[in-house]
Amino acid sequence: MTRHDVTLTVNGRTRTVSVEARRLLVDLLRQDLGLPGTHTGCDHGVCGACTVLRDGASIRSCTTFAVQVDGSEIRTVEGLADGPTLHPLQEEFWDKQGLQCGYCTPGMLMRSVEILERDPDADPAQVREELAGNLCRCTGYKFITEAVCAAGRRMRADSAPLAEQARPAEVTS
Repeated sequence: MTRHDVTLTVNGRTRTVSVEARRLLVDLLRQDLGLPGTHTGCDHGVCGACTVLRDGASIRSCTTFAVQVDGSEIRTVEGLADGPTLHPLQEEFWDKQGLQCGYCTPGMLMRSVEILERDPDADPAQVREELAGNLCRCTGYKFITEAVCAAGRRMRADSAPLAEQARPAEVTS
C-alpha cells in the first residue's frame, strides 16, 4: 500500500506521520498520536463526538481523511487545558453539569470553542442552534447551553482591557 507523509500541527506540536490514503483523521489522532479524547461515535459524521478544530473551524474527524489535513493546524480536546488549568468551557461544563456519561463531551467542547471564539456573546438560542449537529442522549442540552453561555461571559471578562478590569467601583453619595 502506498503511504503518504502528512505533516500537521496538533495542539501546538508539529508532527509528521506516514499514513495510508484511506486513514481517517480520528484514527490518526487516537491511534497514531495517542490522543484518545476525540471519540468515535457513529462513524458517519452525524453525532459530532469526533469533532475537532481544523484551522479554527470544526470538522468531523471520522469522515475526514488524514491526507486532507496535511499542513493544517488541528486542535483536540486535549489541547484545551493549559497543564492543570482547565479551559473556561471545561470548568463550566463541570460546574453546570453539562456532562453526564461524557461520550459527547469532547465534540461538544470543541464545537463550543469554535462558537465562543467567533462570538463570546452567543445567546442560548444561538448556542442551541449551532450545537444542533452534536448529539447528546443524556443531558437534554439545557446544562450544556448554560455552560457555554457562562464560559462566554468568563472569556469576555478575561479578555477585557486591563484598564476596564481594574476600574474602581463607582462611589455614590
